[in-house]
Amino acid sequence: MAPKVLVSDKLSATAVQIFRDRGIDVDFEPDLGKDRNKLLSVISQYDGLAIRSATKATEKIINAASNLKVIGRAGIGVDNIDRVAASKKGVIVMNTPFGNMITAAEHAIAMMFAVARQIPEASASTHAGKWEKSKFMGVELTSKTLGVIGAGNIGGIVCERAVGLKMKVVAYDPFLSEDRANKLGVEKVELAALFERADFISLHVPKTDQTTNIISVEAIAKMKPGVRIINCARGGLVDEKALALAIKSGHVAGAAFDVFETEPATNSPLFNLPNVVCTPHLGAATTEAQENVAIQVAEQMSDYLLTGAVSNALNMPSVTSEEAKVMGPWLQLVGYLGAFIGQMTDEPINAINILYDGTVSEMNMEALNCGVIAGIMKTGNPDVNMVSAPVIALERGIQISTTNQNKSGVFDAYIKVTVVTPKRERSVAGTVFSDRKPRFIQIKGINIDAAIGRHMLYTTNTDVPGIIGLLGTIMGRNGVNIANFTLGRADAGGEAIALLNVDEAIGDNVLADLGATGKFSQVSRLEFDV
Repeated sequence: MAPKVLVSDKLSATAVQIFRDRGIDVDFEPDLGKDRNKLLSVISQYDGLAIRSATKATEKIINAASNLKVIGRAGIGVDNIDRVAASKKGVIVMNTPFGNMITAAEHAIAMMFAVARQIPEASASTHAGKWEKSKFMGVELTSKTLGVIGAGNIGGIVCERAVGLKMKVVAYDPFLSEDRANKLGVEKVELAALFERADFISLHVPKTDQTTNIISVEAIAKMKPGVRIINCARGGLVDEKALALAIKSGHVAGAAFDVFETEPATNSPLFNLPNVVCTPHLGAATTEAQENVAIQVAEQMSDYLLTGAVSNALNMPSVTSEEAKVMGPWLQLVGYLGAFIGQMTDEPINAINILYDGTVSEMNMEALNCGVIAGIMKTGNPDVNMVSAPVIALERGIQISTTNQNKSGVFDAYIKVTVVTPKRERSVAGTVFSDRKPRFIQIKGINIDAAIGRHMLYTTNTDVPGIIGLLGTIMGRNGVNIANFTLGRADAGGEAIALLNVDEAIGDNVLADLGATGKFSQVSRLEFDV
């Protein structure tokens, strides 16, 4: 059955057609996002939800979406999606951070021009039949210093455009390297220095605990008189009340805002102040940008639903289509390794340590880590997946660590998973052979070569004669057919293990008969999603 996607906001016809061309069953209901009750009643039918800003993907909506696998936001901001609820539910949240970069950057530049030359007020005055030429004295941008807070995708474009306007650009961004700053033609500075030097300040950072009110009363006090502030990034980055007071006092000469603390913004301390330009969140509002982000989200969602490729996900590592092809067997393997450990562990887990050896260490380890954790967590909760598992592990305080090493054994690559509990450590290792089929190659440090089947039996015992016959006899007596039988031991007469691949689920009667022999120190049935 084809995956089914609901488009509940106004996306372009091109995007809707992309879903259809890719074989996705799509329902285009552009006004449904405004009707939460109706959305709640139908959302369980869909594998994917494509939205813009009108649809609110709340915890209630997400919890009702029993089949939902992915939410795609055509745009950058995901304030209208409960990402925590989505992650716990195992739903991937995607956005499209690159589709409207040019448009957003151009809007910031346009707003800077507007506040520098008081264009909106001059236009309104002229429309009113006035000719107040001397009233609207502006300033040039050439040779002025622009302070850019956040020099990422959009901020970087603003820097380039400003350099082209012959402005001096200083940038504050903890992640901006000196090499990148040199390529942009900007000077990397600390935030305090930016406040002291800038004639214009433009913000291009997300709203986080660290960036909320990054322009505060204290910050404004450090700025030079006559500074102009532009915010086309996110509401809440600027203390609007503090800025309004600074404009009224004359310390700040003007401001241009496209975003506000509360949206829709029907009231703000900045409204109706002199030389304050306000627009209703138009940063991405161009025909080109809306088309770009709609197409991008349709392609990303289709790729994930059809091939497992993950792009621009906010709660899971990205995996390209090519990576998905190469990593497919390895993602299966880490799921099996995790499932083995999970089924063998009945104690609280303190830590999960994952070793990548050889060529697999060059793959997307973030995705592989998620697969391991999901395999372990599925034992207690079958609804867990690669998205929700890391969230659950974090909530439980489980420490995750990884180690990479060059080829150190007979295999070109292998993965070893070790779980630490208050009482013991338990480990299992596996690899993928040339037939692209995963194998277990080591359990408890004992080397084996075991194919993985849906129904398996694991036993441990002292290495003595007769164990193979005993296992075969009990299995035969209980009508269980053995498909594959693998043995391994540490040393002659030491600890030995057996791993049996059987045709049907092993019943309690088999476990009881094996336990009654007194020959086995451990007997466990295992189930794998093969």
